[in-house]
Amino acid sequence: MTKLLEWLLFATLFFSIWITAITESINLSFIIELKRVILLLPLIVVLLFGLYSAIIILYRVFTFNNCENAAVELQEQIEEAKRDLQSKGVILRSK
Repeated sequence: MTKLLEWLLFATLFFSIWITAITESINLSFIIELKRVILLLPLIVVLLFGLYSAIIILYRVFTFNNCENAAVELQEQIEEAKRDLQSKGVILRSK
């Protein structure tokens, strides 16, 4: 199951239960007591999702790996390409 299908399944289940609770299709006594919380539940879920996303992004930014060896190798390849182009008569402009 792909992540998209997992999210769609969760959203479908969540909203079907939420709509059932809002419309009082099923008569459950504890739903009446939690009516205010149930009305705000989609907003709470969106806020929690935003918080989760921000935490994941910050974690991945702080644990990002620097590849010093790859950077040096890339700079060497760029210089080699410049020398090769100049040997073939291409004029390179520096910025």
